[in-house]
Amino acid sequence: MKIIGYTNLLILTFSCFLSAAFSRLLSSSCQLQGQFSLNGMHKTGDVVLGGLFEIHFFATYPERCCHIYVFSTVIDDLLCVSFDVIGLKQAQTMVFAIDEINRNPNLLPNVTLGYSVYDNCNQLGIGFLLGIVGDDSSTRSIAISTVLSFHYSTCACLSDRQKFPSFFRTIPSDAFQVRAMIQMLKHFGWTWAGLLISDNDYGLHAARSFQSDLGPSGAGCLAYTETLPWTDNPAELRRIVNVIKKSKARVVIVFAHEGHMIDLMEEVVRQNVTGLQWMASEAWTALADLQTPHFMPYLGGTLGIAIRRGEIPGLRKFLLHLRPDLNHNSYGNNIFWEHTFKCRFAPPPSGWVEAGGAICTGQEDLETVQTEFLETLDLRPEYNVYKAVYALAYALHELLQCEPGRGPFSGNSCGDLQRLEPWQVTYQYLILFVLYLAIVSCISDSTECISCPEDFWSSPQRDLCVPKKIEFLSYHEPLGICLAATSLLGTFFCAVVLGIFFYYRQTPIVRANNSELSFQLLVSLKLCFLCSLLFIGRPRLWTCQLRHAAFGISFVLCVSCILVKTMVVLAVFKASKPGGGASLKWFGAVQQRGTVLVLTSVQAAICTAWLVSASPVPHKNTQYHNDKIVYECVVGSTIGFAVLLGYIGLLALLSFLLAFLARNLPDNFNEAKLITFSMLIFCAVWVAFVPAYISSPGKYADAVEVFAILASSFGLLMALFGPKCYIILLRPERNTKKAIMGRGTTKS
Repeated sequence: MKIIGYTNLLILTFSCFLSAAFSRLLSSSCQLQGQFSLNGMHKTGDVVLGGLFEIHFFATYPERCCHIYVFSTVIDDLLCVSFDVIGLKQAQTMVFAIDEINRNPNLLPNVTLGYSVYDNCNQLGIGFLLGIVGDDSSTRSIAISTVLSFHYSTCACLSDRQKFPSFFRTIPSDAFQVRAMIQMLKHFGWTWAGLLISDNDYGLHAARSFQSDLGPSGAGCLAYTETLPWTDNPAELRRIVNVIKKSKARVVIVFAHEGHMIDLMEEVVRQNVTGLQWMASEAWTALADLQTPHFMPYLGGTLGIAIRRGEIPGLRKFLLHLRPDLNHNSYGNNIFWEHTFKCRFAPPPSGWVEAGGAICTGQEDLETVQTEFLETLDLRPEYNVYKAVYALAYALHELLQCEPGRGPFSGNSCGDLQRLEPWQVTYQYLILFVLYLAIVSCISDSTECISCPEDFWSSPQRDLCVPKKIEFLSYHEPLGICLAATSLLGTFFCAVVLGIFFYYRQTPIVRANNSELSFQLLVSLKLCFLCSLLFIGRPRLWTCQLRHAAFGISFVLCVSCILVKTMVVLAVFKASKPGGGASLKWFGAVQQRGTVLVLTSVQAAICTAWLVSASPVPHKNTQYHNDKIVYECVVGSTIGFAVLLGYIGLLALLSFLLAFLARNLPDNFNEAKLITFSMLIFCAVWVAFVPAYISSPGKYADAVEVFAILASSFGLLMALFGPKCYIILLRPERNTKKAIMGRGTTKS
């Protein structure tokens, strides 16, 4: 990707305006004001796609009527402030999609897509390019709607095909969002609510919908409607928060831009206004800047509408390759770098170094920091940007497949790449729009059959798309509840036994056979019980990676302790014979600890190699059922999983063989018999696990693994510690050195 410092583009600016009048201004008072230099990211191509993204939350400018903004820090006295990591991520997603399309030999062959991406600084932005991929601003979408454009803007006003024939969106309009919020108000019986809106088309049209729909629906009434200031206006924010405080309405609905919400919440925190039930529009529902300890005491429990999530394979790897441009000072990348690593590139601002600030080198490692920029498991607006780019690409592809003399235009002509007009792409896109977004299933009637989106399925009547059922081993279903409760019960039993052994730690039966190993074994069994909880709940990247590693290391620690205990039994018996005292010298406490540590470290190395080479990842599986999405963790490397299980099995088999060989020791040395029985249970469970796991689909594979973990853990706990707890608590007369050594006792 080439970063160009400046490029000349004609842009339009508007005289002083009100947001509600934007659409009229487009047709009546729009005029060319001049030429300005726009700073952005560019790549040349046969066809150039434009992008307008909010890479800054705010722009400040002097008190004057007309203003412009660009992709730079300061231009023509306007300053872009409050860097938005998500805005840059959306812009980079567009770049990623274009690069991916250019590498695809089956999509737009022999045609290279280029791009020009700009920061709108949350101000009105207009660009004349073949196609524009835009952000979520309805006002900016209206402004550029005469150009072929694709957005995730939600304003219902943009659905007017007469006014906006070239506008397409990848998200439902606000009409659906307002209806959903009204349904929530009715469901909870909240009949008295306040409404806060942004001072733009997004907020104003939402307010109009609420005012027209809320009363007739019987959901209640609005106590007040307040418009959040577009510019920095602390006095107005104080007034609005005072209105909220004085109102008896405890429910506050906010249809507002992210930046407006941040300013509002700062004032809410300042005045310490608590006890409100907030309802969020999609613009700020998932805003990470609000999900902080500073705001959560006030926003906890917020209900909101979220944009649909999607997956973009390869995006995270692409984002990790982002680097600052030290030679040309590429604005977006360098500002992101400074924002992420809390440093400044040379030359730093005055006083920065003196205040202890760091200097950016450009060699900092992105993988060492926590940043939303690299979070790719919850792609919502980015997924819509990705879809929009592909929609344009497929429309262009089909347009260029036209055969001369059989085209859809005047005189059966085809579109010419050198003289391509936006309306020609619009025509093609109208045909392909539904088909592009679809993957499986089908809705049919007497005249046509169209496909449903990926996560949807046709209804029984085959007349509409309905969401597919989502399946995973959940805490909210009976199976998940039972397994989780059993896991916690096993953990509790381990804690009880641990408490008993600690209380009676000076008694012979606890001290025999190394009490330290017994305590280690009980702790490892607790970990075995607890690790089963990682298999319950919706699979996430961290749970997929941690579940098998925690399982493997916990069980190896457990079996290692048992193996060492078996060796101690043999060593103690040999030492009890004449001339055998030297055997314990070579297997003392230090050697026992070292053996456990080495054996466990081998498993830790296996897990590390597995996670580094082919880490388990969450996966949406649609192969099991056409009408169901199964969320599961794919193991990544079958070999890694097999080696992990095989190592546990090897140690368990070795423990079983040693204990079995020692089974004929005198009755009082019955530790070997207990170990033999426990390892027999353990091996039987895991031998049965393998075929059951392979043959179980979806969530039932997780349930089988959890069951095997719990069954083997309970088997070890009961077989090894049940008889000892029985003697400690119910037969204390047998808890003596004489009884254990076989002197002066009678068999029961």
